[in-house]
Amino acid sequence: MSRQSEEKPCETGRRDSVELSPNDSRFTTHDSRLVSNPRRAIYPGSFDPITLGHVDVARRAARLFDEVIVAVYEGQEKPGALFSTQERIALARAAAAGAPEGNIVVDSFSGLTVDYARARNAGVIVRGLRAVSDFEYEFKLAHMNAHLAPEIEVVCLMTSSGHSFISSSLIREVAALGGDIDGLVPAVVGDALRAKLAARA
Repeated sequence: MSRQSEEKPCETGRRDSVELSPNDSRFTTHDSRLVSNPRRAIYPGSFDPITLGHVDVARRAARLFDEVIVAVYEGQEKPGALFSTQERIALARAAAAGAPEGNIVVDSFSGLTVDYARARNAGVIVRGLRAVSDFEYEFKLAHMNAHLAPEIEVVCLMTSSGHSFISSSLIREVAALGGDIDGLVPAVVGDALRAKLAARA
């Protein structure tokens, strides 16, 4: 490839020739915000199972963005995991189907969250904060994501007070011990939990 040159006037009025490389950093942008969609957000998690706290965050995010993708992580199962990836996806879709906002979709992913966000052309990652104990982890995670993908913003939504104590692991534990989980998870999830635990008994 032949070199391109740019002529620009100097203060003396003389025109100097400046050689430019096609890879000159002055003429190259690495800011992919030019192509990411700031109105599309992903809400990632394992959702084992999805709770009313998750649904609350997803619905509130849906009022802020044109589309919210509830992204179920397909990675290696966590210790104590109960539902398979496909079961978690089906439960999340059933829970989202009842949301009146109408712009919540459910998908699955593996690998880095930021890579999935880029693949879906999403400009925002939504996270839920339940308590102060969540903050340190989410703080470090947000900064790591910013390092990996500075064009993607992280938006944290505080959970509603009625859902601040709910977690998937706590729901699994209480259900396994025969406790009442009604009002903490969507009805379809409660039925699935009872059927799954009964099959294991």
